[in-house]
Amino acid sequence: MIPDRIIEQGTLTIDGGRAAVEVRLPWYRALPASCIAGASLTVDGVEAPAESLRWEMNGRTFTFDELVPNTEEWWFPTDSAVLSGDIALDGDDEHKVEVGLVLFIPYIVIGDDEVLHIEERDAKTMTARKAVAA
Repeated sequence: MIPDRIIEQGTLTIDGGRAAVEVRLPWYRALPASCIAGASLTVDGVEAPAESLRWEMNGRTFTFDELVPNTEEWWFPTDSAVLSGDIALDGDDEHKVEVGLVLFIPYIVIGDDEVLHIEERDAKTMTARKAVAA
């Protein structure tokens, strides 16, 4: 596990009432989207509501419910995903960003029909930048 590298330094963006940060896989092998069991995003002690969280990878955006059955999309250790949620922020200030991830590792069986699950957290301080319109 590589929890201190989950958050990509300097990637906090704000777009209206949403905050987003790039995250990296804290594991050494690629995982299908269905193995991303959950996440949390907290900025300056304010946690984004779970229903507002979105996960972007491979150019597509998903809710966590949409990730559950998805075995077509893969998250690779060399690729960043984007975690976003409803958190209103002011720009130009330093913010403490915390990300929690829950992942299932499907190829490590630890019991009858049970695979390894890991929960990792990372925190970094960074300045927010405004999102650029595409």
